[in-house]
Amino acid sequence: MSQRQPSPSPRRRSVLRGSLAVPAALAVPALAGAAPSLALSGRPKAGWGVQAGDVSAHSGLVWVRSDRPARMIVETSATESFRNARRWQGPLLGPGTDFTGTTRLRGLPAGEQIHYRVLLADPDDPRRTGKPVTGTFRTTPKGRKEDVRFLWSGDIAGQGWGINPDRGGFRVFEEMRRRNPDFFLCSGDNIYADGPIPPSVTLPDGTTWRNITTEEKSKVAESLKEFRGAFRYNLLDENLRRFNAQVPSIIQWDDHEVRNNWYPGQILDDARYTEKNVDVLAGRSLRAFSEYFPISTLPPGDEDGRVYRVQRHGPLLDVFVLDMRTYRNANSPNRQPDDATGILGARQLAWLKRELSRSRAVWKVIASDMPLGIVVPDGRTNFEAVAQGDPGAPLGRELQIAELLRHIKHQRITGTLWLTADVHYTSAQHYDPSRAAFKDFAPFWEFVSGPLAAGGFPATPLDATFGPEQKFLKAPSRANTSPAETPQYFGEVDIDGGSGELTVRLRQEGGGVLFSKVLQPGRVGQ
Repeated sequence: MSQRQPSPSPRRRSVLRGSLAVPAALAVPALAGAAPSLALSGRPKAGWGVQAGDVSAHSGLVWVRSDRPARMIVETSATESFRNARRWQGPLLGPGTDFTGTTRLRGLPAGEQIHYRVLLADPDDPRRTGKPVTGTFRTTPKGRKEDVRFLWSGDIAGQGWGINPDRGGFRVFEEMRRRNPDFFLCSGDNIYADGPIPPSVTLPDGTTWRNITTEEKSKVAESLKEFRGAFRYNLLDENLRRFNAQVPSIIQWDDHEVRNNWYPGQILDDARYTEKNVDVLAGRSLRAFSEYFPISTLPPGDEDGRVYRVQRHGPLLDVFVLDMRTYRNANSPNRQPDDATGILGARQLAWLKRELSRSRAVWKVIASDMPLGIVVPDGRTNFEAVAQGDPGAPLGRELQIAELLRHIKHQRITGTLWLTADVHYTSAQHYDPSRAAFKDFAPFWEFVSGPLAAGGFPATPLDATFGPEQKFLKAPSRANTSPAETPQYFGEVDIDGGSGELTVRLRQEGGGVLFSKVLQPGRVGQ
């Protein structure tokens, strides 16, 4: 495989030398005779940075948040000088969306670096604009010869481990930015709505972990205001804002966007909550989620409001983003002999089978917000994910996964692999029917990474139903180790444009490669 360097290529090097190497902003000329601070006073500000998401060959979504009512305007150019810039009129930002908004850019050239800047204009006087905030992304290529690199992980600001200014905040995002990926896949738990952030925590060695805190993060999120504040909290981190300005995202959600281990119809028995109906909490969270991330299948882009979708990244890659939270049945002992709902719901499973069959990409990444063969308990008798520890034939939610794996084999769908986070350690599992109780599937790999900024947890057992063998594992020996004690983890995928080979690397904060695996294209099973 060709070795893509972590430092930027010549076409992108100016991005890092310029505005994205520091908090992204361009200077606006001051009014004659006035100091710059006075010239810009009373104008809209975009202090939360910018994001791009769901980028395709010819389009992309750009996100911003204003500090007051404002008209969103986006300008794009082939260069960071913004010569011959193209202007896009965006929405009016107001309290109905917590002053956030997205603008879809269409008709972009494929496989090119797009520089953009967002201006916020006074709705009553369009000439009054605040400082532009800049970002960049690369549209997906049309040809197969270009290499692809992306990162994945999840689990941010969990278990009370928030933005620690003594450690430089979420440092792992700066490390990931320097890997120069084409995009970042967040596998869920973007926030911990059920996890308040205290001002400080005493560590086992007697030292103190110190957090930046906010009013909304002082308790569990219940109101729409509190959910919005939880999503906004992470954007206080400069590393994350700089990362967002350079690396477009593909975002999915899991449980902590609402509450630990939630499922539809659940009624809470938790004294911290005055609102006990999880469906009410989930609706508020999904609204804030759709406001704070650029996702094309959520309102206002799609009234159907789906988190699950497929993102196509040229001829080499399709990413199938799953939602294992919204359509699942209740957590239970998970041993029922018949289960049509499962963890995906019937409609999403039918969609996934159909889209996998239609895909012509060399590689089909199934972005799962929960692992398949790792046993994830929910209390003493119930289970949270797919597996339940019974090594025999599929039962409960395993039945739905068995149906999907059988479909992949019988339709001879090549190049599938599973990426996930959730369990707060990193591992690699190879699934093979020769070791399994259920045998009607082709071998495949599942790679686990995370957390990015949360507590580390010990590994849990594997379920033998689909024949997993753990080829690599790194996990702490006790629960909820702090990011100061345990490295944070992220995964990296490189696809070589010449050979089509795909390399997965499990990385830890500090730059170390813990495990790597090269997969060959064109195979039903690996």
